[in-house]
Amino acid sequence: MPELSQESERGRPAPFGVAEVTGPSMVPTLYHGDRLLVHYGARVRPGDVVVLRHPFQQDLLVVKRVAQRRESGWWVLGDNTYAGGDSTDYGVVPDDLVLGRVRFRYRPRRSGRRSPWALLGWVLSAARPVLSDRSASRRLRAR
Repeated sequence: MPELSQESERGRPAPFGVAEVTGPSMVPTLYHGDRLLVHYGARVRPGDVVVLRHPFQQDLLVVKRVAQRRESGWWVLGDNTYAGGDSTDYGVVPDDLVLGRVRFRYRPRRSGRRSPWALLGWVLSAARPVLSDRSASRRLRAR
C-alpha cells in the first residue's frame, strides 16, 4: 500500500507528508503510482479519503474512503469494489489507526512521452485535490 514520510527534520510529526499509492483498491479515484499529500491529524468525516494502519498488520499502510462512523471506529471502503482489502475484510478501524486525510494527488509523468500534446495532457490531469465523496454511505448500504 502507500509508502509514507511523516517525520520532520526535528523528529516531531509534520502536519503534512507524502505517500505513494500501490495497488488498485482506490481506482478510479487513485491509481498505482499516484503521490498523495496527507494532512496528519485532520478531522475525518464520512466520504474522506484517509491513510490508515492496517488493523491486523500495523506496519502496512492503506488508503481507503471513510464510509461510516461506528461505535468503535471507522468503517472504510475502497473505491474499487472488486479489489477488496477494506472493512468488509477486517471490520471497523479504531480511531488511533487513522493517520490522516488525503488532500491532494499528483500523478507522475510517464517516461518517453515528450510530445507537446502529451505534456499538455499531463499538465491538465496530473495534479488534483482529492475530494470527499458524500455518497459513501450509499455504497455501504449497497454491499
